[in-house]
Amino acid sequence: MTNPAIQNDFSYYRRTLSRMKMSGQEIQQANFDVNDAMANRMSLFYADSTPMLKVLSETTSKFVTENKELPIENTTDCLSTMAGICRVMIENPNYRTKFKSEETVMFCLRVMVGVIILYDHVHPVGAFVKTSNIDIKNSIKVLRERVPGKVECLLNALRYTTKHLNDETTPKAIRNLLA
Repeated sequence: MTNPAIQNDFSYYRRTLSRMKMSGQEIQQANFDVNDAMANRMSLFYADSTPMLKVLSETTSKFVTENKELPIENTTDCLSTMAGICRVMIENPNYRTKFKSEETVMFCLRVMVGVIILYDHVHPVGAFVKTSNIDIKNSIKVLRERVPGKVECLLNALRYTTKHLNDETTPKAIRNLLA
């Protein structure tokens, strides 16, 4: 989301191969690790701002849709519990002091944001409604308490990759926290 370099580099690679083919240079596909079909699929994957999160959201939604015999609450309860655990581990000083490095804190924040986004995609009304099992207000506050430069990409992920943030059912206070 914050580094488009891989998509740009990959586009350059594909353009270079195309130019070589058009100029009549003989290209041996065996010399390249990535064939045309794979390059096309990779390009579509990297074209999304958060490609891995998109794949996880689609896969989780597909799982819920295809397994109607399993209550959706099984999945959403698991996701909301994971988000809650991550939030409490960061906001509670007793747990927070047990982390040896700031990278562990950042990992917990990334997991928290990721499962909030997954929850928002899977749950019919999303993560931002008052009845949500995710304490979204405190989750956002935990993010805002960190060094701004380090968490801005996580806040942007909540702003731009969630499904229900701009719904009428989202409280104005939550929208303002992410504004």
